[in-house]
Parts: sequence; structure tokens; C-alpha cells
Amino acid sequence: MSAEPTLDDGEQPGVDQRRERIRVETERLRIEGTMTLARDGFRSRVSDVLNASERDFITLTDVTVEPLEGGPVELHAYLSLARRHIVFAVVLDGADASGGDPSAADRAG
Repeated sequence: MSAEPTLDDGEQPGVDQRRERIRVETERLRIEGTMTLARDGFRSRVSDVLNASERDFITLTDVTVEPLEGGPVELHAYLSLARRHIVFAVVLDGADASGGDPSAADRAG
């Protein structure tokens, strides 16, 4: 039998990650979801991922999609969004969705 650790949520062993809950808007939709980021360093900020020219899409999990003009709200476990369609993006309050250090939000603002 293998002593390999089991992976949850598609995480890779040895990769230190955190999650940020964000809201993005396109011309027609308001989308809220969770973005997975590196804990520190390269690609550890939402802006790093949004400005990465080598990526055409961003991936969100636990997603809510709401039409700006009204209509039914859709819930999705996973969504890929073309960066070129994003009009604006914000990190939602309670920034770290991974249950990290709650005092980090106090230090940030």
C-alpha cells in the first residue's frame, strides 16, 4: 500500500496555498468566487494573477454568477473566466478564505 498523502481540493503536496474570496464584474455579470493563490512570493496577490499576461483565464471555485440587469443567480463549483472580460475586481472583506491568521486582516488595514 502507498503511504502517499491524500489530496483535498486538488492541492498538490508541498504547495503552500491560500484562498481569497473575490468579486469581479464583466459588462453583464457580477461574479463572486474563491481564487487559489500561493501563500507567499510569486503569484501571491490577486493582482499578480489578474495581470499575468501568460494566462488568458482565471479559475474560481464556489462561484456565484448574478446578471447585472437582474435575473436568476447561478451557483457553480468551478468557473474559468477570460481575463479580457473583467471590468473590475475586488477582494472581499474577510480576505483570506482559507481560515488563515485572522489578525492578518487587522494588520492590513
